Amino acid sequence: MKTYGFDGDAPQLSGQRKVTSVYVYEAPLRLWHWITVLSIIVLSVTGYFIGKPLPSVPGEATFNYVMGYIRFAHFTAGYILAVGLLGRLYWAFVGNHHAREIILVPVWDKQWWKEFFFEIRWYLFLERYPKKYIGHNPVGQIAMASFLWITLFMCVTGFALYGEGTGAGSWAHSAFGWVIGAFGSSLDVHNWHRLAMWGIVLFVMVHVYAAIREDIMSKQSMISTMVSGFRMFKD
Repeated sequence: MKTYGFDGDAPQLSGQRKVTSVYVYEAPLRLWHWITVLSIIVLSVTGYFIGKPLPSVPGEATFNYVMGYIRFAHFTAGYILAVGLLGRLYWAFVGNHHAREIILVPVWDKQWWKEFFFEIRWYLFLERYPKKYIGHNPVGQIAMASFLWITLFMCVTGFALYGEGTGAGSWAHSAFGWVIGAFGSSLDVHNWHRLAMWGIVLFVMVHVYAAIREDIMSKQSMISTMVSGFRMFKD
């Protein structure tokens, strides 16, 4: 079932043309979303301080293990993010249609491109009336697919740097040690990893803005949908 073009694709209730609510996002997908949100918050904050450490604290290092705790939180959140990403990819195969729509974006479909450019005009305030979508609109599909690729990049480069610290023979070094050489040096990987972090921060800002904007202007629920799983359509 296509999810772009609400009028032609939405189910009907009691002969009416409008839908009160549609179940869109299953529980595992919603769980992944919020776990990823928390992981990114922890990773961004701790990652910033790893790149720009706090000033030195006087006294014995044993009693001032601040950076150690920051690194531990970063590594833990990184593991959680990576496991969540694997779970999200798995659910794309076993979940409903909406679990796959940001994995397999129908860029070969002319109608999809028409909807995509309409949404661009809508976001630029060049269209007066919004289209309603059961799942992600085409711009949202591209944005979320890009986010998954950036997340994968962060996991690969992050575990490469982690493996550098754990040393030869560790699973991280064995699996991702090649990344350091592919980028040229450890510093290059650090720089790209940090740049990608700022890319995710920018994505989050735009994502939150777009969700709130659509919730208000397009008269369909966005934020609450990722809590309940149901998309509510309003008059």
